[in-house]
Amino acid sequence: MKFIVATCLAGSLVLAGCASTDNSASSSSTTTANVGGTGARPSGSATPVYPRDPNLSPLTSGQARSQSVVTLAPPADMWDRIRRGFKMPNLESDLVRDREQWYASRPDYIQRMTERSNKYIFHIVEELERRNMPTELALLPYIESAFNPQAVSSARAAGMWQFMPATGTDFDLKQNIFRDDRRDVVASTRAALDYLQKLYGMFGDWQLALAAYNWGEGSVGRAIAKNQRLGLPTTYSDLSMPAETRLYVPKLQAVKNIVANPQAFNAELPLIANHPYFQTVPLTRDLDVELAAKLADVRIEDFRALNPAAHKPVLIAAGTSDILLPWDNAAVFKRNFDAYTQGQYASWTAWVVPSTMTVADAAQRSGMSESDLRALNNVPPRMLIKAGSTLIVPRGARVKEDVAAVVADGGHLSFQPEIITRRTTVKAGRSDNVASIARRYNLKPAAVADWNDVNTNHAFKRGYSVVVYLPVRASASARVGTGAAHGRAAVATSKRGGTPSKTVARSSSAKQVVARQPRGGTPSKRKR
Repeated sequence: MKFIVATCLAGSLVLAGCASTDNSASSSSTTTANVGGTGARPSGSATPVYPRDPNLSPLTSGQARSQSVVTLAPPADMWDRIRRGFKMPNLESDLVRDREQWYASRPDYIQRMTERSNKYIFHIVEELERRNMPTELALLPYIESAFNPQAVSSARAAGMWQFMPATGTDFDLKQNIFRDDRRDVVASTRAALDYLQKLYGMFGDWQLALAAYNWGEGSVGRAIAKNQRLGLPTTYSDLSMPAETRLYVPKLQAVKNIVANPQAFNAELPLIANHPYFQTVPLTRDLDVELAAKLADVRIEDFRALNPAAHKPVLIAAGTSDILLPWDNAAVFKRNFDAYTQGQYASWTAWVVPSTMTVADAAQRSGMSESDLRALNNVPPRMLIKAGSTLIVPRGARVKEDVAAVVADGGHLSFQPEIITRRTTVKAGRSDNVASIARRYNLKPAAVADWNDVNTNHAFKRGYSVVVYLPVRASASARVGTGAAHGRAAVATSKRGGTPSKTVARSSSAKQVVARQPRGGTPSKRKR
């Protein structure tokens, strides 16, 4: 019995020793694991072990402070999303209060322009967030154009971001007879944000950047330099600027305040879902605008609202790589486009005019009426179409090729005044002949000979009445020999390379003064 008890005690001692060894090993393991900062905290007064990186140091209690809480809930709508991205400092002034009251007193106007923005604002906010720019800038088209991509100002600024022609060219916005990218939703937004980023980089202040967007960076730069010379502050509120620019930022601030708290202004903002409105669809063939809308099963007005850059009845694939369609209609368009078997996709094409010609000649060669060709191509009256110009004309059934890229990118339309002439007679002087009369009035000898039914080497007798056709605006006559010019006929249109109309209507026999004078009068003083 004693032997059994002794054996049990010996076994207990052995087990206790093993347990002690395991605990020591466990403690050692725990200490080692804690080097990385993720294991169980060692007991007792063991010295903490830090990484050996010299750039790291322990975090003290004074350095620990709470950060702003990031909400995990997605934005309820686009207005909520825009509010979350406000970053610009607020402007407080009487002008802001004035603009707040102006907008708040026009609820119908707010309703119209906010509903119009429904198609575009998701894309704009996406781009702003991608560039880490303030979302207040998504409200800028409300100030510029009331979100109308077809808006054109009296100074020829166009689109919802209101680009001038030269500035649009600086930011790679195509402007030709087929399209005006200043109106394009995607292209103009890209250019506007590029421009605003550039201006912010120049001035380091969003309010000054916005002033430069409206007034020009050179003007803002000079205003800042003037204040610096005078020892004055150079903030937006301190600069001397035109009234339009003085109101520009207050307008944006007023709209921002209404969006931030519409209840305070009794304003009701329409629901704009936090979801893309449109999809981008590649365009692989020249396509009539009406057919595109039909294949997408959308109203023509809605199609043009998403594709406002295309201002002709045909979309040229070589110059318009993509079109925008409502989100749910993009798949419909693709399906219908692939299944379309009712003939050609485009009933219009481009024709490069081979030589300068009248509108009537161009219409006859293209199979259109003169009035239709003028309306479709915006040809002004009393103008000739210059060689190399591009016209939109009907596409014949035999034309299989789409418009080439070189025409789509470089298509332009140029005019020259259509010279209106008057049948005039002048008295031949001593030794005058066809060549001398033609030289004196800057005419072709063949034309002078044809008008007078003589040969090009014919010599006129002194005092002979020589028929010539001179521009209507001609004045300050030069005498031919001892004779004088006499007005004999009404106006006839000079045909390039041909003979003017011989139809003559008698007028008064009063003497008139004839000389060549540049057309067009005094050039416009309007500043570009």
